Amino acid sequence: QNLLHVPTLRDPSQAKQANKIHRLVVDPRFVRRETVMGDEKKPHSSRNHLLPGGVSRYGRAAMYRKKALYKKKKIIVEKTKAKEERFKEKPVRGDKNGEKRTVPLKRRSRFYPTEDVRRPRKTRKIPKPAKLRSSITPGTVLIVLSGHQRGKRVVFLKQLPSGLLLVTGPYKVNGCPLRRVDQAYVIATKTRVDLAGVNIPAELTDEFFKREKRRKKRKDEEMFETSGDEERKPKASLVENQKVVDAQVIDAIKKIPQMRSYLRCQFGLSKGQFPHRMDF
Repeated sequence: QNLLHVPTLRDPSQAKQANKIHRLVVDPRFVRRETVMGDEKKPHSSRNHLLPGGVSRYGRAAMYRKKALYKKKKIIVEKTKAKEERFKEKPVRGDKNGEKRTVPLKRRSRFYPTEDVRRPRKTRKIPKPAKLRSSITPGTVLIVLSGHQRGKRVVFLKQLPSGLLLVTGPYKVNGCPLRRVDQAYVIATKTRVDLAGVNIPAELTDEFFKREKRRKKRKDEEMFETSGDEERKPKASLVENQKVVDAQVIDAIKKIPQMRSYLRCQFGLSKGQFPHRMDF
């Protein structure tokens, strides 16, 4: 801050100007000139200043009391809305027809649905895939918490465009095949497998894992007969991709001692164990 003092002038015509002492405030963002003494008033500053973090010092109720807004009379201005005309008068020919009729401006549709059907609301929100957690990287060992494979330790491969995680057991180690898992239902551990040389097939996408809908064909004579549903069999392409990926992952697992037995062991809690106190 640099103080610039105006020297005292002996000329009475310039005494008013000499009475003002200015201070030049140098700020990296802007430079302003403020009056410290003299006839002019100080610049207005707000009573409610900001605390570190961008939070106001006083709340809405405290500022209402400080400004004494309760003493001011509230002037309520009623808004007058112009009434929309829905009907109009139409002249009618004929001596015995009343000469005029009231007709709606907009005709209602002659047809209407017999049942009330709710229309979906228009929204501009576009669902985006979930952001991957920083603790989950390719090769991280995850603990599955839900689904058919819950309790098993699996190896994370990559995140799909839908936001789901592509994981594998491998299948030969703990019986968990290639599958998609939501990251909300897994626990990320600090154990990792180096997947530097592992090549994941490009066809492993969300569309690849979608199931085909079954269509039951019934003949006239078999309509009243109860037959058991056929068992689902995995795709031939899924089995081939499973062998290709597992062969590379198992080679990476063999380089780490006791990693194979670690993946085989299922996760569980016994009495007195709390997951929020554990370090995975």
